[in-house]
Amino acid sequence: GALRAAGRRPAAAAAHRRRSVTRMVFTGIVQGQATVKKILENGSEFRTLHLGFPAGSLEGAQVGASVAINGTCLTIVSVDAAAGELAFDVIGETLDKTNLGDLQEGHVANFERAARIGDEIGGHTVSGHIHTKGFIREVERTEQNVRYQVEVPPGWTKYVLPKGFIAVDGISLTVGEVASNTFNLYLIPETLRVTTLGAKEKGSSVNIEIDSQTQTIVDTIECYMRENFDLDKLAKTAAK
Repeated sequence: GALRAAGRRPAAAAAHRRRSVTRMVFTGIVQGQATVKKILENGSEFRTLHLGFPAGSLEGAQVGASVAINGTCLTIVSVDAAAGELAFDVIGETLDKTNLGDLQEGHVANFERAARIGDEIGGHTVSGHIHTKGFIREVERTEQNVRYQVEVPPGWTKYVLPKGFIAVDGISLTVGEVASNTFNLYLIPETLRVTTLGAKEKGSSVNIEIDSQTQTIVDTIECYMRENFDLDKLAKTAAK
């Protein structure tokens, strides 16, 4: 299911209700990197992340607004405009299912504020709801780009198609080759400069959001096939 922060404070909850009729979306074009300034622990299942943002990036930011942090849609619970900081409450499931649980003070994370009506969709429509977590298994660096091979849990690569869209740590990217449980990404210098992907190494975790249109098409076809064909018989025939 969709993962996002919960346990909103009263002001954040009220603002969220006011905007609930409008679905928050992102474009997958990361606007920069935020730095973890402070982490407040409230037991093992709840944290408040205080992040510092580059100058000029918080204009109009208010409690209840949405920001994608490493691709995970979070709700602002406090704003310190003078310090250039925002705070977000994050529940245990989100900490466990995304790489936000790995963040420590001094770490950096990609950020994108929610798109507004009229904004250019430079990447593809991204919801900020993380489907699964992947791990970088291979890193190949050349003078002009970097190739990452990303491994995802079984069952997810059926939604990952060559030349298709995928969001990795909130970044809209084009898929390269796809194998059983892995796919390749080819990253240009600008992506490596602006986002956290430039510092990723073998074994690093990344948040994965599957393209919603691709997922809908694949699931619809699978449902149709199950209802109209004997898939076990087809599989045995194909194996001969």
